[in-house]
Amino acid sequence: MVRKSHFDPQRVREEIAIAAARMIAEDGLDYSTAKRKAARQVVGEAKIGGEFLPDNDQIEEEIREYQAIFQSDSQPAVLRRMREVALDWMERLTPFDPYLTGAVLNGTAGEHSDIHLQCFCDNPKEVAIYLLNANVQYDVSETRHFAGRGYVETLSFLHRARDEEPVGVHIALYGPDDLRGAVRADNRGRLARANAAAVRTLLDHPDVPPLEISG
Repeated sequence: MVRKSHFDPQRVREEIAIAAARMIAEDGLDYSTAKRKAARQVVGEAKIGGEFLPDNDQIEEEIREYQAIFQSDSQPAVLRRMREVALDWMERLTPFDPYLTGAVLNGTAGEHSDIHLQCFCDNPKEVAIYLLNANVQYDVSETRHFAGRGYVETLSFLHRARDEEPVGVHIALYGPDDLRGAVRADNRGRLARANAAAVRTLLDHPDVPPLEISG
């Protein structure tokens, strides 16, 4: 634990990022929960400002490093399988303009990760009807809009295949207008979401970073 009198923002950020990355990679915690628990582990109950907390990009880089060191024998195969399952569902959901996002896209997915899809269609209810007609039992919840505009309905279910562990799939439902500007790259050139063609490229060329693919 870092002593309060010796707090150095850069060092604290690094230690929190490393601890959070381990929790995400090993236990499947979400970024927010992992960051909160890691901060408590590093600085105890001391209150710290935002300058002491790593951003998600820093934590993501630490996850990649952790996986490269401790999960190199298993994580690539887990990631590939999840991308295959994601593409399968994207092909089924083609009429609803599906995109892949999250850890399965950026390459940090592990055995505790779920698949996160976003569909952009005129009538989001049609996605629910499709799942019902396919005999898929789903739960309904809400996900924060990626642009911060409230919440969107999300359908969640388990993809089951013989002799394989079930995989959680979450489909966030958006209107077609939400897609405008949604696939722009961030200031680091990375895409937050990818269409089916881009996911196929990732499967064909697993060593190509997601920021270099195009759909």
